Amino acid sequence: MANEEMDFSPDQEGVERGEVEEAEDLESLKKALEEAKEKAEKYLVNWQRAEADFINYKRRSEQERAEMASSANANLIADLLPVLDDLERALESASDDFDGPTWVEGVRLIYRKLKAVLEDQGLLEIEAEGKEFDPNLHEAVMCVEGEEGKVCEEIQKGYKLGDRLLRPSRVKVGKEQDGSGSDED
Repeated sequence: MANEEMDFSPDQEGVERGEVEEAEDLESLKKALEEAKEKAEKYLVNWQRAEADFINYKRRSEQERAEMASSANANLIADLLPVLDDLERALESASDDFDGPTWVEGVRLIYRKLKAVLEDQGLLEIEAEGKEFDPNLHEAVMCVEGEEGKVCEEIQKGYKLGDRLLRPSRVKVGKEQDGSGSDED
């Protein structure tokens, strides 16, 4: 009987030891699975963040590229404004008798075409004469007798490209004369 107990005891002990080892293996597998899930979640979050960063980078790059193109366009148009001014002055001072009306008409045509091209690119002429003086759009060159705060005369046209001011209008601004000036004499 003692032999039977010995035979039974090691088998039972082996089964229990096997169950304990299986339980430990199961626990370690569960722990490894949890760690793998956490790692996968961390990788997913990092990947999503990297993807969002890349999308933002592409958007910023597009905006910068558009701003650079707009700036280059604005610089070119600003450089062409003196040419437009010179053509306008030539037309104002030319008479039809000077080398015939064909020459003057040719310059007029060049002026209109150049102005149309610039306007197609977004160039806007600032309206000044008769308007309220706006220091954001006008540069006061002198004050003259006239309606207070109104632009009396435009000396040089001003231009905008979209919302960007390329050149302010150079203007004469009206200022009412004081009646007190005659009392001092």
